[in-house]
Amino acid sequence: MTLRLRDLIKQVRQCKTAAEERDVIAKESAALRQAFKEQDGTYRHRNVAKLMYMHMLGYPTHFGQMETLKLIASAGFPEKRVGYLGLMILLDERQEVLMLVTNSLKNDLNSRNQYTVGLALCALGNICSSEMARDLGPEVERLLASQNPYLRKKAALCASRVLRKVPDMLESFAERAPTLLEDRSHSVLLAGVTLLLDICAQAPQVVEAYRPHVPLLCRVLRSLIMGGFAPDYDVGGINDPFLQVAILRLLRVLGRGNAEASDAMSDVLAQVATNTDSARNAGNAILYECVQTIMAVESIGGLRVLAVNILGRFLGNKDNNIRYVALNTLARVVSVDAAAVQRHRGTIVDCVKDADISIRRRALELVYALVNEGNIRTLTRDCDAEFKPDLSNKICMLVQRYAPDKRWYIDSLLQVLVQAGAYVKDDACRALILLVVNAAQLHAYAARASYRALTANLAAAQPSLLMVATWCLGEYGELLAGSAGGKLLEGEEPVAAGAADVVGLLEAVLQRPSASAAVHEYALTALAKLEPKFGGQAQRIKGLIAAFAQSTQLEVQTRSVEYSRLFAHPAIGPQVLEHIPPLEESAYDASLEPGEGAAAAGGAAASSANAAADLAALLGLDAGLGGGAPAAGPLTVTFQLSKAGGDPAATDILASFSNSGDAPLEAFTLQAAVPKQMTLKLDPASAGALPPHSAGAVSQRLHVHNSLHGQKALVMRLRISYQLGGAPVLEQGEVSNFPAGW
Repeated sequence: MTLRLRDLIKQVRQCKTAAEERDVIAKESAALRQAFKEQDGTYRHRNVAKLMYMHMLGYPTHFGQMETLKLIASAGFPEKRVGYLGLMILLDERQEVLMLVTNSLKNDLNSRNQYTVGLALCALGNICSSEMARDLGPEVERLLASQNPYLRKKAALCASRVLRKVPDMLESFAERAPTLLEDRSHSVLLAGVTLLLDICAQAPQVVEAYRPHVPLLCRVLRSLIMGGFAPDYDVGGINDPFLQVAILRLLRVLGRGNAEASDAMSDVLAQVATNTDSARNAGNAILYECVQTIMAVESIGGLRVLAVNILGRFLGNKDNNIRYVALNTLARVVSVDAAAVQRHRGTIVDCVKDADISIRRRALELVYALVNEGNIRTLTRDCDAEFKPDLSNKICMLVQRYAPDKRWYIDSLLQVLVQAGAYVKDDACRALILLVVNAAQLHAYAARASYRALTANLAAAQPSLLMVATWCLGEYGELLAGSAGGKLLEGEEPVAAGAADVVGLLEAVLQRPSASAAVHEYALTALAKLEPKFGGQAQRIKGLIAAFAQSTQLEVQTRSVEYSRLFAHPAIGPQVLEHIPPLEESAYDASLEPGEGAAAAGGAAASSANAAADLAALLGLDAGLGGGAPAAGPLTVTFQLSKAGGDPAATDILASFSNSGDAPLEAFTLQAAVPKQMTLKLDPASAGALPPHSAGAVSQRLHVHNSLHGQKALVMRLRISYQLGGAPVLEQGEVSNFPAGW
């Protein structure tokens, strides 16, 4: 005879090892098999209950699956209850034996006992397969109209599962579902709203048909808010928060993109936002859904401000989960109503200093989204005391994007380098140097600002500050002294520094024990560039550079030796060490490096940026086997692709250029660049000029090898220069629409 369930549980709990537990289960499994073989109906329900316990422990129970079907087919309700529970635990929709229970389910769905019907609906809603849903769907649809609210609730929940398994039945259920919204029972209402949400998710086209029910939903929601205490539905002092949340979600679906429906629900949304108690967690859940709905529908500006203010109150909550939810939601809201979110900027910035790293990250992302031209100064000033890697790099990007002027850009980036230089990426340093090179009116100011920053922070300066500052001093250090530097800018403090002071500062950089090889390279180059300009310090500079001729760092040693040799040729030294000329920002991109033979034959690239059109329009073509598109100018480009030598990573491109204009294109040149994982070789162009009226074409072959073929797509940056009527023209852009597999 088998054990009672409580005795089995007691024996399992008394086991001290896994082996003892397996012995107990094996012994009881053998007893159960014998009982099932003997068709022992007296204790069948107890034996199935023990099977469920063993299943939850992870032991095989397939040998008892048929016993659950026998319990379901029995006449007594207690046996059916255990049988249906076993059915949902021991079986799933993938097992073929489940088809044997379809007839029993149909009989129970037509039972006069509401609890038996409820058991069948519960089981069907949990494990029904597509075949069972199709066979029993009409019974579920019929029960949606039952006079019994208990069965209507169960049928609505079961209908959601049926529709997921058989979407073809959606039409019939979609017609009956709205009638549940008029029910007086909260449980039926909640099940009905849930069913409508599922229907709208599966068939967005029915949303329009459900919008007339918005006033009814608003009345129900208003009655929940304004109604008195209901002990049956009270949760923490809130009247049925589960139903309120579900209705708000359905209103969000029905109001999205429809001004009329949104207007109909605006009053009740305002009531929810103002009358819900935020001191309780259930109230916060309702307020969160209310905010989501307000921001999703076509609500008026005042209502959106109210929603953002709710999130602002969430930010002051002591619960970190609520604060995280507020920040997460505000990050989505900022694109809808940035002005309303800006009012809580101070609280958001405070969250950047929170002890919880997840809150700090979310706050940082939100600060990044809030920055614009008007508040960049304030936000960077508020945040610079708490620099971290993410924050410093985001501020660098913000400064580059929203800097109100170039002077402020230089000051802000230098401040970031002073306070968080260890976290700043090389791209930000390169961008700062590029801006200084191209801002001739700020050369002297950049030298003075770099001198001040480096002098004040030399002991604790990070490599990024050392390299940027020494570069600026090397290029424009002579502007610090005398009248060459021009007048001081408004609000700028004077710098009392001569040639000896600049050289002394660079010497101090070289003598730093912790200075890296890159810092030494920058400092040596800076000294070399100052040697022709600081005649009185020439011997000192030469000595400092020569001292590194025996450096263990090969690049440092090389620079020392080469600069020393350059000084021996005074006729060419000053010309080699002249200022760097202005650079084209579009060409100064570290992500793409020119491939082998990037400059094609046919003449030097034109220096003027008088482009007729950008290459994005020029190459708006299908980069397949042929095809082309005319540019805004007279030039047309066609790419023909082929694989080279059977190597899938190698691609040959035949570029053909034609001129549809009335004048010839002279001094034609193509330049190309590819990412680092690719190599590029260009053959010489067939000609250096394009005749007018498409009378002849110039062709040029490009050979590309992609070392990450199949992982990284082919992409190429092109620069085409030519002369049109004697005027230089430059067209450039990126081609990233190559066919897949190339």
